[in-house]
Amino acid sequence: MLRMVGFGQARRLPEGKATETIYSLIRDGKHEACVEMLTSTLQDDPTSRPALSILGHCHYHLGDFDLAVEMYQRLGVLRPEDESVKLYHAQSLFKSGQRQESRAVASTITSGGALATQVARLLAHVAFEENEIATCRAFLDKCPSDDMDVVVDMACVSLRDGKHEEALTRFAEARAALGYQPDVAYNEALCHYRAKQFGKCLSSLGEIIEKGVREHPELLVGAVTEGEEVRSVGNTPALRQTQLVEAFNLKAAVEFGMGNSFEAKEALTDMPPRSEEELDPVTLHNVALINMDTDPVDGFHKLNFLLSETETVQAPPETFANLLLLYVSPAHGFHDLAADVMAEHPGLVAKHLTSDAYEYLDACVTQRTDKELATRKFDAAATKRGDELGKLSRAISDARLRRDNAKVQRLLAEYDDLLEAFIPCLMAQAKVFWDKEQYATVEKILKTYLETCGSHETFRLNVAHVYFMQSLRTTVRDKFAEAIDYYEPVVLASAEKGSILSCTAPVLANLCVAYIMTSRNEDAESVMRRIEKEELSVSKTDPSRPKSFHLCIVNLVIGTLYCAKGNYEFGISRVIKSLEPFDEKLVVDTWFYAKRCFLSLAEGLAKRVVAAKDETVLEIFNFLEEAEKYGKDTVTTSETDNSEKRTIASEARALRRMFLKLREV
Repeated sequence: MLRMVGFGQARRLPEGKATETIYSLIRDGKHEACVEMLTSTLQDDPTSRPALSILGHCHYHLGDFDLAVEMYQRLGVLRPEDESVKLYHAQSLFKSGQRQESRAVASTITSGGALATQVARLLAHVAFEENEIATCRAFLDKCPSDDMDVVVDMACVSLRDGKHEEALTRFAEARAALGYQPDVAYNEALCHYRAKQFGKCLSSLGEIIEKGVREHPELLVGAVTEGEEVRSVGNTPALRQTQLVEAFNLKAAVEFGMGNSFEAKEALTDMPPRSEEELDPVTLHNVALINMDTDPVDGFHKLNFLLSETETVQAPPETFANLLLLYVSPAHGFHDLAADVMAEHPGLVAKHLTSDAYEYLDACVTQRTDKELATRKFDAAATKRGDELGKLSRAISDARLRRDNAKVQRLLAEYDDLLEAFIPCLMAQAKVFWDKEQYATVEKILKTYLETCGSHETFRLNVAHVYFMQSLRTTVRDKFAEAIDYYEPVVLASAEKGSILSCTAPVLANLCVAYIMTSRNEDAESVMRRIEKEELSVSKTDPSRPKSFHLCIVNLVIGTLYCAKGNYEFGISRVIKSLEPFDEKLVVDTWFYAKRCFLSLAEGLAKRVVAAKDETVLEIFNFLEEAEKYGKDTVTTSETDNSEKRTIASEARALRRMFLKLREV
């Protein structure tokens, strides 16, 4: 007779071989099986000291720190005199994020020797995480200076202090004594990152990733990027030991900081696959940040989750500031939400916002209630930071005269950091007048800081935008030439680096328009040929990469410009050309701008202020037929729109009927 087997029945220790079985499992790293067996034992005997001790050890190595805390806490009640149990309890508390509780337990340990060193290191780690650097150093000074773990700890303190060379020297000492250690290699990469040595940082990260892939192929590195359907590998001890998660996160940060958004996203998808519930706070934060341009709703949801679950999740310190900066960014403009978050979390405002960030955010949220006051706040902040930049610039010049290279490097790093903080504030001040179309005032504001910020790409592009808009809105054509002077070096620098596509499409489009408006049509065609060549190259070498719309946007802008100037024959032809091939380029956004040109022509024909040649009208009919063919499933109305759902095809049919009626008039 068949017998049913109970699903999920707990495995038990074989009689007479309990010790041998348990330690064999631990030796082989099979902590899950060990936990399963000992949990049954603990149910039979809740006061079993060996079971509590080994379960605490296994839970700790599995990363289940809350369970490890519970085991060691129960064991401590049974063995109050055993100070090693207190240490394990304190270490588990620290790992679970309960730093003050960990400090309290560790402070009760009075034993000397090796245990005293471990206690001192643990208290140093608590102080380090609480940003009590002086206290951290004091505890580390009590430890043996030749202990390599202590050397690594001291290196981390040096890194926190910004002493990158000193930290690298200590890490190199630890590597020489211990050989390759993933955590040491990661900290070396972090040193290079903080010192803005991105090439060396990526090289160090490459070593970590290469060794992790070679030694642990079961972690499935890169499988998600290659489009494979894979299971989650979980947060295993092997994953933690390899430092692969940390390495890929730092690689994403490097690429993101260098403006390589595609490579940053790829770094995160190359990471060993885990379910969203298994993601650590840093990965969750970075996924939200890097995908904000394509899925802002999900991004804001993730960032708010990190802030709301403070009792169970240790959010990265940058989370709070990044959420607020994204809320007030021009792309979103959620000033009310930013104000609410700042009001709800005054403690986080004081802890995580620098004075620069607070002044900028305060001015941004003030815009919703008092634009004049906000303008004054932006002006005050910009003046203050501009003066600081001027002082730093003079200090750099003095250091160069004294040939103090170390000081020059330090001051340059300070200058770059301050400039990065200053640019958003300056641009927000200028945007107040930009929105009012007071371009001359914007030009005046930016020219005030030309000497200070003239080398910054964002600043130069915004100066170019101001000149460009003044030329479009006035009859002063020489402003186009000045716009070219600012656009051209940025585009040429990207081209020299091997990718003109790293420039945004509007910048390329504006440059081409400026070329055309100054009778430099050959230069415009040269830029467009370069864009087309690179787009074809990328699509062939990396088909998985998202399609580029750079050439489409450039042609669409040029065509729209000609239509606005009344040259519909050339303008309409260019707009249609921009959408080829239709199955790839005819999407909601491109159709939105293309149909405006057709509507403008239809309005002019209806008012009899323009005329269209038969060839142009025939070209329009042919295009609209193609739009009907390829736009059947592309909805143009939003979900919140209560009107009848429309598609590109239905709108194309409506336009075709309109032009047929106009021909009959």
